[in-house]
Amino acid sequence: MIEYVIPENPDDRILRKASDFLKEGKLVAFPTDTNWIAVCDPFTKKGVEKLYSLKNEGKLKHYSILCDSLSRASDIAVIHNSAFRLLKKKVPGYYTFIFEAKKKITKAVQSSKTDHEVGIRFPPGILVNKLIEAHDGILMGTQLDHDFFNIEEHAEIYGYQVEEMVGGKIELILDPGETHFVGSSTIIDLKVDGHPELIREGVGEWP
Repeated sequence: MIEYVIPENPDDRILRKASDFLKEGKLVAFPTDTNWIAVCDPFTKKGVEKLYSLKNEGKLKHYSILCDSLSRASDIAVIHNSAFRLLKKKVPGYYTFIFEAKKKITKAVQSSKTDHEVGIRFPPGILVNKLIEAHDGILMGTQLDHDFFNIEEHAEIYGYQVEEMVGGKIELILDPGETHFVGSSTIIDLKVDGHPELIREGVGEWP
């Protein structure tokens, strides 16, 4: 099912529908700043299983957790004071931050339970943040990139293509029309207090 949205002002009714789907263990897809993604509610077992099944990947592979605020992130991650000061300068933005995972997320996601890590994004887009707010909770997502769809790297990806390729596995697609992607996020490890480590340089400026 495709719902067309205005990215700067998505319809509250559609956002509530998406939240209801997530609570039922269904998947929702939409574009973010870096790529199309599919998301689930990480605390709904059925949804987590469907997300991993979508890409046929083992449950020890990490998928990003999407948060709309530092306070929400602190529910699932150990965020040291030095990290808080850094994050206030960098979020929202084109980054993925790796933290020590709290019990709340390790109980729900096998990859975090295994290595006690969680990767968190604070994406700048209005659509994703409005959905997180409407859902009153965090989202777990995986990229649906050009390799996943087996199409040329610079080709546009539209909602109808997502539906054609994986519509049977993704119950709701939020389509804002043409979307510009900035590139891969910069990955920073913040597990050790006062010692941020650059893991991958992407479009997010560092330091």
